[in-house]
Amino acid sequence: MRLVLKLGSSTVTRDGVLDAPRLIDYARALQSLRAAGHQVVVVSSGAVAAGRSVLRLARSESEVAAKQMLAAIGQPRLMALYGELFGHYGITVAQVLLTRADLDDRRRYLNARNTFEAMLGADVLPIVNENDTVATEEIRVGDNDQLSALVASLVDARLLLLMTDQAGLFDANPRTHPDARLIARIDEPEIPDAVWAAAGGGAGTLGTGGMLTKLKAAEIARRNGADVVIADGREPSRLAEIVAGKPIGTRFIAVAAPRDARSRYILTGLRDGVGVRVDAGAIDALRNGKSLLGVGVCAIDGDFDRGDTVAVHDAEGRMLARGIANYSASELRRIAGKRSTDVAAILGYDFGPEFIHRDDLVMW
Repeated sequence: MRLVLKLGSSTVTRDGVLDAPRLIDYARALQSLRAAGHQVVVVSSGAVAAGRSVLRLARSESEVAAKQMLAAIGQPRLMALYGELFGHYGITVAQVLLTRADLDDRRRYLNARNTFEAMLGADVLPIVNENDTVATEEIRVGDNDQLSALVASLVDARLLLLMTDQAGLFDANPRTHPDARLIARIDEPEIPDAVWAAAGGGAGTLGTGGMLTKLKAAEIARRNGADVVIADGREPSRLAEIVAGKPIGTRFIAVAAPRDARSRYILTGLRDGVGVRVDAGAIDALRNGKSLLGVGVCAIDGDFDRGDTVAVHDAEGRMLARGIANYSASELRRIAGKRSTDVAAILGYDFGPEFIHRDDLVMW
């Protein structure tokens, strides 16, 4: 089985510094998984924390440039430690730095996919992080939980493991509610509203994520045919049990069969806050396998270019589909609600009658 293992900052660090003993335990656990025939991709946080440790900074930096500097300092230190410790167990590691632009652009997406296939075929362990040194608000993925879900889609993984500092997802914040209960399994097609509410706690001190970002990551991955487990990252020795399906942590069951390559690309490319809302006629057309025309668009959210992936919502904001835009947001604002035969007259040109062609659309 192919799986993606995401290690958060609270997992790879202890007291603000990289936790070598725990990483050794992970190296041992991954060696066992790989010996059993599993292919593994690691998504690792910790570069910024490592940079802060090198500079002996006690407080977190909030400015983007300062964080990028810390990532630039910490990333080679993080990879050097992985290379040294995992090398003791015969594991060759490779560094992969990604940004949103690498996943949005079809050619770069395919190049990244081919590179991962080559590494896994050569029995190399890819270690992925967001390219914080150059990422800006427009091109950054946003957190390594989401990045791990996108990587799981990219490499067609069947399991995504999100390792954190809690035993899993609880029905309330266990730090403030001692009677909070662990949610062992979620297999409903839609994650219940109560679960979203329970995951709404704040971020940890070291990482940019929290349970909410892990829940969003689980939603992406399970729509691409992967099970997702949120579990305690302080227990690397239990990885084999989790992979074997034992009830550890919180397991989200995949709600879709594995997608074809183009569908995975469409589902991977979406940025938050970018999409359209459509009317009842458009909804019926989509559910009957038709394309989305501009006449059915009621509202446009965010800015996007022709070729970007956008979300399609109903009037209440419920996700219906994702697809590749045939017109930019500025163009669509001019032709939304208009008949397809009027597009050329309004814009002075046209790229066809569809805003999203049915071949470029994946129902949610």
